[in-house]
Amino acid sequence: MSDSLLGLDEPAQPRDNAYRVLARKYRPQTFSELIGQDAMVTTLGNAIKRDRLAHAFLLTGVRGVGKTSTARLIAKALNCIGPDGQGGPTIDPCGICEPCRAIAEGRHIDVIEMDAASHTGVDDVREIIEASRYSAVSARYKIYIIDEVHMLSKSAFNALLKTLEEPPAHVKFLFATTEVNKVPVTVLSRCQRFDLRRIPAELLAEHFAKVTQAEGFEAEPEALALIARAAEGSARDGLSILDQAIAHAGLEGEGVKADAVRHMLGLSDRGAIRTLFGLLLEGDAPGALASLRGQYDLGVDPQAVLRTLLETVHAVTLAKLGTQASSGQSAEELKALERWAAGLSFPALHRLWQLVLRGHDEVAKAVLPIEAAEMALLRVIHASQLPDPGELARQIASGSVTISGGAAPAASPGPNGTATPTSLGQLADYLEEKRRFQLATQVRDYLRPVSFDGTEVEFAAARPLPFDFMKELGAALKELTGTNWKLQCVDVPAQAMTLREEQAANEQAERDAVLASPMVAAAMQAFPDAELIGWSKTGS
Repeated sequence: MSDSLLGLDEPAQPRDNAYRVLARKYRPQTFSELIGQDAMVTTLGNAIKRDRLAHAFLLTGVRGVGKTSTARLIAKALNCIGPDGQGGPTIDPCGICEPCRAIAEGRHIDVIEMDAASHTGVDDVREIIEASRYSAVSARYKIYIIDEVHMLSKSAFNALLKTLEEPPAHVKFLFATTEVNKVPVTVLSRCQRFDLRRIPAELLAEHFAKVTQAEGFEAEPEALALIARAAEGSARDGLSILDQAIAHAGLEGEGVKADAVRHMLGLSDRGAIRTLFGLLLEGDAPGALASLRGQYDLGVDPQAVLRTLLETVHAVTLAKLGTQASSGQSAEELKALERWAAGLSFPALHRLWQLVLRGHDEVAKAVLPIEAAEMALLRVIHASQLPDPGELARQIASGSVTISGGAAPAASPGPNGTATPTSLGQLADYLEEKRRFQLATQVRDYLRPVSFDGTEVEFAAARPLPFDFMKELGAALKELTGTNWKLQCVDVPAQAMTLREEQAANEQAERDAVLASPMVAAAMQAFPDAELIGWSKTGS
């Protein structure tokens, strides 16, 4: 028996019941189903009622807000003939007549869709110009829908201009683009432009709730709110995420859970972020780093943590202004925001925003993202201990900048009457005072303090120590203080930084605080090429 008789050489036939993704299944079929674009729908409705239809429309907006769907709806509205075949253009196409059904199914001979991304040349536009001279075959208007029109070449745009300005009465052009700035002004001036807005998260969440109900699934309101925020105003992106979330929920009928969505998207748990934010405000460096590492171990991207921290700072600022809370915020979150808003000033919030934003950008470009995130959080903590930015700017102007945090404890006298250091910083200063410059530099660059108890010192090495470092340091301290010192390099990670790292972090935090101050920020904005130079912590 031949293979042809077995049907092995025949292509597989598509199934009529093949699954369609939600973004296609729930594409709006009427203007009433088009969410978030009420102003445009009102304008179009009035234009149709008064018979003041433009010959060319330009639809612009971010991905997934409904540009192509709107173009198809306009095509249906202009060509609808009603269930009885006697109707005219209407903002509420019936969806029953042959033109409506053919346009919805993409098979109407007089509604031509072209993707400018793959038809960029002047020859493609010449075909449109030649075909536009002939009347529509069966529809009221011959309609050309050109998607991503900004991809057309310069010569293609030029070839289209004359026809676009004075098209035949039976022709309408509908252009869609995500990058309207790339469309020549000569084309823009010949079109009626509609800017489709990002869809608010609240409307998206409501829409997704209807979709999940229609699909026979349950979803937690918080889960839908998370998906709506992740969609960033795009209905198509949100439906794609919802599709994934439903598949992620499995077959057990558990529904779409907020924790599952958060895990799927790699988002930070908002409760964990509130804890981390509180630790930052308290200046608890070990706790903040442990909280960050905990989220990192769960698979959360460090950049996502900093992004959520930015959202938190923004939410606290809005709470301080007294704006209406978002519908997706829990009672615990609202209570925390009100508490922080009452305790933080606007300058402090602006400084927090600038510091976290800078950290977010650094993590995005860092070779070691989690380490960069940790350093960014430490910078936030150190900057929180500095004076108010306005006061700091006045101190810089007067040359009297001071470092907050208080003076280090005085060194205690040793057995021979010589002052004995009581901290690693004092030890480095002591060695420098006694002209042991190389040892002082090595202490500052290599050692991270673990414990300092009299003459018993434990530290961790930030980098490999020189072979004879321990021997030389012990001998020098015995000679200088007359006491045997017990020095031990322990093989455990130290929470503290080296003295050099701490100095650099403090200076960077001070610099960031100065740049974040309203006065300096205004100066930098007025003079974009200006730089902060010739400044140090001593005010020089």
